[in-house]
Amino acid sequence: MQVALKLAQRGIGSVEPNPAVGAVLVKASQVIGKGWHKKFGGPHAEINALQDCKTLGVSPQGAAMYVTLEPCCHQAKTGPCTEAIIAAGITKVVVAAIDPSEHANGKGIEQLRNAGIEVETGVCETQARLLNAPFFKFAATGKTWVILKWAQSIDGKVAYADTTRQRQWISGQQSRKDVHKLRRRAQAILVGINTVLADDPLLTARPSRGKKAARIVLDSHLRIPLDCKLLATAKEVPVLILTSQQSLRENPQIVEKITKKGAEVLAYPEHYGSSNLHFLTCELAKREVSQLLVEGGPTVIASFLKEHLADEIVVYITPKILGRKGGVEISPPMAELTEAVGLHHVEIERFGDDVRLAGLSKKTFEEISMCS
Repeated sequence: MQVALKLAQRGIGSVEPNPAVGAVLVKASQVIGKGWHKKFGGPHAEINALQDCKTLGVSPQGAAMYVTLEPCCHQAKTGPCTEAIIAAGITKVVVAAIDPSEHANGKGIEQLRNAGIEVETGVCETQARLLNAPFFKFAATGKTWVILKWAQSIDGKVAYADTTRQRQWISGQQSRKDVHKLRRRAQAILVGINTVLADDPLLTARPSRGKKAARIVLDSHLRIPLDCKLLATAKEVPVLILTSQQSLRENPQIVEKITKKGAEVLAYPEHYGSSNLHFLTCELAKREVSQLLVEGGPTVIASFLKEHLADEIVVYITPKILGRKGGVEISPPMAELTEAVGLHHVEIERFGDDVRLAGLSKKTFEEISMCS
């Protein structure tokens, strides 16, 4: 199962919003096939493992399959994996975690058992659930998984002070490459209007694989430049501008120009019971956005933390002390938080000279790691 989990990790950034899954076939104490879900819409891990057997010239009949998620039993972009497993003559299936989706939730396991196949569940379950934490949250609750990401120097600066020169990156090239992997995980990427005004970003994953994430801008006063890169590409990749009802009423001409460029303008209710961020995440959930990547500045990041909306936090720390050459600081907005935020299931990885620290919020970690 540990091998299957490592195989599954290879699919992260290419299979979303589907889960990353790995499968291993064992016969006579020998591994005879391996597979993982490689891309959205492609064959599932179980099918790839069976194909691996065929390529190696080994029959899977009588083998045991170790798979990180319950095999599917419904027809979607690919055929049911349960039928392929039964047809291959597999005698035992070991499953790490049950798929909580409405079309699964034990139905695949039941079908295998009805076919006379021995099924064991719960092996490395916590690891499997954490591997696909966003998928489990959305499938079980229908709520969007929120990732907060930023890069900073050792002294807490997130940008250089001199904005008259060509943009200088805080993080290194390898870190920025990893950010694009994060973007490929998400179905939507969010920034505040100040980021658009300062950087004029595209907010696209490069290279692009599969579905393209929608770009979202928090812009209460409709200050977005009509000639920015986001609006210039809105007909190719979706753009959503979240603004206030007042701005919507007072700026009909600007709204018309934005929508003509292909972007959508959405106003949050004036008397919404919670913040506009709660309204947004609820709206995204309705649109089946399972993962939202927040790349905004310190104020936007702190706003999500204040509203307890963060599931995952990813910070790239570069070994630089910018001092007076540093501009925007991460700390002032964070100082307004009334509660400490601790991370769990923390992972630390190096990208060149940079260090990436990633972890889950306490509430999210407890919900995901809890056995179903």
